[in-house]
Amino acid sequence: MSLGPRSRLRKENVDGVIVVSFTDTKIVAEDQIQEVGEELYALVEDSTKKKILLNFGNVQYCSSTVLGKLVSLKRRVDAAKGKLKLCCIHPDLLVPFKLTGLDKVFEIHAEEQAALNKY
Repeated sequence: MSLGPRSRLRKENVDGVIVVSFTDTKIVAEDQIQEVGEELYALVEDSTKKKILLNFGNVQYCSSTVLGKLVSLKRRVDAAKGKLKLCCIHPDLLVPFKLTGLDKVFEIHAEEQAALNKY
């Protein structure tokens, strides 16, 4: 009996905010990035989930392709009149955000609770 593909995301509702944590420490393979993107986009399609917090605490490394997925996700969240925030990004992962100017596009918090307090 097949259990189907495992989720690459862990989701938890905290006071009306969907907190999404990544199960993988490295997000680099194209199929892996595609699966993460599809799971994130599915969250936005559920109109009851307009506040999303992505917790990168478990992620040590990700491909630059992930940044493109995040920009696409932000567009979808904005179109749905929702809010998207990021938190717990490892300092090494922040470098590409800063180099591309995405640290100005996304609201990024050092800690999960600080981000939750801003909703």
